[in-house]
Amino acid sequence: MEYIRNFCIIAHIDHGKSTLADRLLEYTNTVMDKDKRNQMLDDMPLERDRGITIKSKAIQMKHKYKEKTYILNLIDTPGHVDFSYEVSRSIYACEGALLVVDATKGMQAQTISNLYLALENKLTIIPIINKIDLPNINLDKVTNDIINIIGCNYTDIIYASAKKGYGIKNIIENIIQRIPHPSGDPNAPLQALIFDSIYNPFRGIEVFFIVKNGVICKGQKLKFIATNKTLYAYEIGNFKLNYLPKEIIHTGDIGYVITGIKNTNEVKVGDTLTTVENPSLYSIKGFKEVKSMVFAGIYPENANEYEELRLSIEKLRLNDASITLTPEHSIALGMGFRCGFLGMFHLEIIQERLKREYGITVITTVPNVSYKVFFKKKNYLLNSPSDLIKFPNWEKIEEPYIKASIITLTDYIGKIISLCIEKRGHLKKQHYITNQKVELIFEMPLSEVIFDFYDKLKTISKGYASFDYTYLEYKISDLVKIDILINYQNIDALSALVHKNNAFKLGKKICEKLHNLIPRQQFDIPIQAAIGNKIISRETIKAIRKDVTSKCYGGDISRKRKLLEKQKKGKKKMRKIGQVKIPKYTFMEVFKFK
Repeated sequence: MEYIRNFCIIAHIDHGKSTLADRLLEYTNTVMDKDKRNQMLDDMPLERDRGITIKSKAIQMKHKYKEKTYILNLIDTPGHVDFSYEVSRSIYACEGALLVVDATKGMQAQTISNLYLALENKLTIIPIINKIDLPNINLDKVTNDIINIIGCNYTDIIYASAKKGYGIKNIIENIIQRIPHPSGDPNAPLQALIFDSIYNPFRGIEVFFIVKNGVICKGQKLKFIATNKTLYAYEIGNFKLNYLPKEIIHTGDIGYVITGIKNTNEVKVGDTLTTVENPSLYSIKGFKEVKSMVFAGIYPENANEYEELRLSIEKLRLNDASITLTPEHSIALGMGFRCGFLGMFHLEIIQERLKREYGITVITTVPNVSYKVFFKKKNYLLNSPSDLIKFPNWEKIEEPYIKASIITLTDYIGKIISLCIEKRGHLKKQHYITNQKVELIFEMPLSEVIFDFYDKLKTISKGYASFDYTYLEYKISDLVKIDILINYQNIDALSALVHKNNAFKLGKKICEKLHNLIPRQQFDIPIQAAIGNKIISRETIKAIRKDVTSKCYGGDISRKRKLLEKQKKGKKKMRKIGQVKIPKYTFMEVFKFK
């Protein structure tokens, strides 16, 4: 244990986290020249295409320092707020963290959020100011920001350029000198914390763990404490770019185990792994359950792929434990699932992964948050607005509020406060980090944030504002349910719960958007927004007119009138029995207002 260092990297998107990880791997000779590439730890095609980290990735490096070889276990983490659960799991498996800050942009709200999480878990923080080779940097300003937030000394900060390779030696030496080695009892019963897992169709579920107490050996009979499922350790080992099989994993080290388990419900991230012969009676405490922020219905484009979709999402949940899953049925879309996500970007990524990794194209309904409805002196969780029909004469509805942290330049304070007030936010705190940078703390409904808030924030601040949020509590709100009727049929997948003051405006916008999205038919299509039995907005898609009199040339006008009357009767009949085919893209596009 004395020569093991477990650490993660905390950074905002585009602050050079993946590039720094590449330089660390190169400096420690962990990768061969023929394997070198950009974003070496981002092995998912989607990550490489978008240039962001979506999944945490563990890798082991070895470095000789003062005639002794040290084992450096790095866990590369995502920077986006929607993947904060990945960061929290990595933090539980580490004793230290590299805080990487862009020299041109300074500290961002999402970075500060993850930093506080690391400090709560008593991790040793090594601050690094990256991209010092760029011409438009402000080192004094960024340095003072870090000192004010962390409370460190000037000498604690490392100046580096991951792209040029400056400061990498200093970073490695600081990791060895400043980050403490793991603590644990090698002679105690095995306790290994599971921080991740993936599904392998040939070898079953592969479990990633850190050994807190005891040791784990190849061939041992193991069990999960939470699920009580037993397994045989067919293979164990450490992480390089590929797996490195070993016979034994010692206390404090990070590794993997091949389980052979095919049932995804039997493995749970956050569970504790122990031995059957000498089991631990207690699981490792402190691992937090995920709280979904955004809910959306996911349905297969082809109804016959429902079972394939279920298996695919369950496999994805092994790799991303922040997804929640409940079966549901929609009149318009058939059988599907009500899934919980950490944000809109998380939803977009999962939708893309289902298509790329499993070949399933899905229809996603309008995202919403979960509400609490009070009915007969009890409260129920409402994940879909269409479920409100189950609670006639409900007493009240509560919606989730968040604590939003916005860091911006002082020039944009007025515009940002106006935007947040428009979104029903309340300013709680205004803290000046420096003379030119301020942190604004708001309490606001989560439902007002999930659609276009972030885009508007970036627009009015010219890209300078950063945003992060944490869940706060449920509060009573004056909410009403908007139903959307297309050709007098209620489309449950388009229902929405909104604040009463915004209902008319939103209903009108939805009808106008659907008017542009739904193709014309040979009969008029009424689109209506309703609250209960009251219609608050209406648009009509006019029928395509077929010229039935084109064959008539000259002659008596009564023949033309006869054809037009016949067409009129046909259209009236078609309006009653005709079905409006709603395009697949409608359900996501309808709430993207300009």
